[in-house]
Amino acid sequence: MDRIFTVEEAKSLLPKVLEHVRELVTLRADLAELSYDLKQSGLSAIGGIPESKAYEARMDEILSWFAAEGMEIKGIAPVLIDFPAVLEDGVSVRLCWLEGEEELAWYHRSELGFSGRRPLLDDHAQSHA
Repeated sequence: MDRIFTVEEAKSLLPKVLEHVRELVTLRADLAELSYDLKQSGLSAIGGIPESKAYEARMDEILSWFAAEGMEIKGIAPVLIDFPAVLEDGVSVRLCWLEGEEELAWYHRSELGFSGRRPLLDDHAQSHA
């Protein structure tokens, strides 16, 4: 069975999430720059094909960590992460975090996706396991 998070569980993971996201963002930018340089001139100050493969492998490791923890990666540019949860009234939702946000403060019904995002209010959107 897929992991279901409480709001507290998801928020407690945020420091580790932010750590991994910072590394992922750096790798994403380095890989974009490296790929562009290699396509344009065949040379890059930050490396070549071996470095590109290493960046991709490390990105895969980070993405695998999120999946192993039960999170859903919805995008990597920008990074968008959903935490499956269930509201007290039984509604299936995703606690939603977007790159650049300082805290986990949004959710959306599972079937609505990002366009259905709402503020996570402690009295309305509490979840349980």
